[in-house]
Amino acid sequence: MAISMYQASVPQLNKMLTNLSNILKKGEEFAGAKGLDSAVLVEGRLAPDMFPLSKQVQIACDQVKNGMARIAGVEPPKFEDNETTFAQLQERIAKTIAFANSLKPAQVDGTEAKEIKFSIKEWSFEFVGEQYLLTWIIPNFYFHVTAAYAILRHNGVEVGKMDYLGG
Repeated sequence: MAISMYQASVPQLNKMLTNLSNILKKGEEFAGAKGLDSAVLVEGRLAPDMFPLSKQVQIACDQVKNGMARIAGVEPPKFEDNETTFAQLQERIAKTIAFANSLKPAQVDGTEAKEIKFSIKEWSFEFVGEQYLLTWIIPNFYFHVTAAYAILRHNGVEVGKMDYLGG
């Protein structure tokens, strides 16, 4: 039996968003325990030309809300991209999970061949549903979740593989 588009997306994306939320909690607790301004972590980067933690979380959430909305044929929720605190990032993750949970399997399943077209700045993209999920949403999502994890780990937050995997 083949895995459905819904099974391949919503449950796993939500699991990883929950894991990301837990990783952020550890970051916030670390800042508090060390007497650090949490903004140092929220705006932390792995390299000068990479996005900060806040933007990594925003983009991970955008992959879920925008990507799954395109697949399901619904309007994605609009977020302002103005999060500057751990609490605001947690709220964004919670809103993203709530949106993903609002999608029904019937809205996602059967979209393997659906045409997906969109633009980001000057770039235009064309996919079919399955290709979009497997070669765009999922890899981009994991990239940004991993970058967020790595930023916190690089700054001394005690997170490990089981935090990432949700073990």
